[in-house]
Amino acid sequence: MMRPILTGLVMLTASSFAMASDTGPGCGWGSMLFKGQSGVASHVVAATTNGTSGNNTFGMTSGTNGCDTSRTINYTGSNAVVFHNMDRLSNDIAKGDGEILSTVASTMGIQPQDVPTFKRVMHDNFNTLYPNSDVTSEQIVETMVSLMANDKTLAKYV
Repeated sequence: MMRPILTGLVMLTASSFAMASDTGPGCGWGSMLFKGQSGVASHVVAATTNGTSGNNTFGMTSGTNGCDTSRTINYTGSNAVVFHNMDRLSNDIAKGDGEILSTVASTMGIQPQDVPTFKRVMHDNFNTLYPNSDVTSEQIVETMVSLMANDKTLAKYV
């Protein structure tokens, strides 16, 4: 019972960070005011500004406030999950199973029947994913996507 609750909380947290992300439809006054800043506080205040004033919705319909509706919407939840769980994810990948690895698979849209393949591919390529101790979460996600693209079962998710 606890595992689904924890997974839900991780995904909810990840989605709240993704709301103020520059890689998605992150537009509006909050995104403009806090452009170039990082950290939880900046993201929370930017998302709150956008959410409470409704200006990002106006910006999308009017083409103002830094909004560009011609861009593809990308969910960056997997980036946030990886960023906030680097140590636990590396342990899960080393084992070939675990809660965080399952959550990353879910945020990447991997269907349940393909999750074992995802876990195996990540496990088999641990040294590629973690070439050194300075690897960043962005590099890990990029490498995951590359590994998926090279696997016949997982390529459909890239």
